[in-house]
Amino acid sequence: MTKQLISTSWSTEIDSWRIAMNGMRLSPQTIDLRVYHLRRVAREHLSASPWSLQPSDLLDWIGRQAWRRETARAFRSSLRRFWAWGVDTERTKRNVADVLPRIRPDQPCARPADPESVQRAIRMADLRVALMLRFANDLGLRRGEVAQIHTKNDLVHDIAGPSLLVHGKGARNRVLPLPDDLAEALSAAPAGYLFPSPAGGHLSAHWVGTLVARALADGTTMHQLRHLCATEVHEETRDLRLVQTLLGHASIATTQRYVASDDTKMREAIRVRSRRWRTS
Repeated sequence: MTKQLISTSWSTEIDSWRIAMNGMRLSPQTIDLRVYHLRRVAREHLSASPWSLQPSDLLDWIGRQAWRRETARAFRSSLRRFWAWGVDTERTKRNVADVLPRIRPDQPCARPADPESVQRAIRMADLRVALMLRFANDLGLRRGEVAQIHTKNDLVHDIAGPSLLVHGKGARNRVLPLPDDLAEALSAAPAGYLFPSPAGGHLSAHWVGTLVARALADGTTMHQLRHLCATEVHEETRDLRLVQTLLGHASIATTQRYVASDDTKMREAIRVRSRRWRTS
């Protein structure tokens, strides 16, 4: 993948912001995402310093993007934080991104993957991608959490059985019960990251998501495996707090968006109630 060039004036400031975010101990995934957002802006304003942009420039740029609501919310957040940092460090006198309008979140809408498609993808994938699919489907892990799995540091054994130390968003770690066969796969793998990168370290979250999406091959994303896991665990337990812990959400309101309602139960409830009213 070829990285598109941006001007020196932009790259210098973005690199400084990356260092500042690392100083705040933001997760690598959060930092990479915010840097990506700023580079997108920079690629379309090659002749300008970030501090020479006007509020109308950002409004016009955002308005021309055909994004889903959540993507637009994420970009808005990154731009506001970048220019706020510019004000705090006296690089500029005003936060031009403050003009960007607030965007309401999407209404809760779970999009679980089709179980048969997931089973088929796991059967047909090579061992590496099959493990990515399993960790995303069985434990509901995010792509960045799958990418960071370390074969020795993250495998935990206690009286109850094997568990996995998951490195979540916002440096919020959690420990999840691990199916025996996945624990065996971790134990048998070489010491280090389960999904190492040829460049060193682990594969990027983006590349892990791409590999899984290719394996699913029907337009299903890796994140929909997380929705499937949440939905099925909730159907099994009826415990939304448990699902919140499983997914590593700070807010239970976020968890609700991952759990699909059971249409068959709703249909049956309406049918029974309608029949009762007809016969009363």
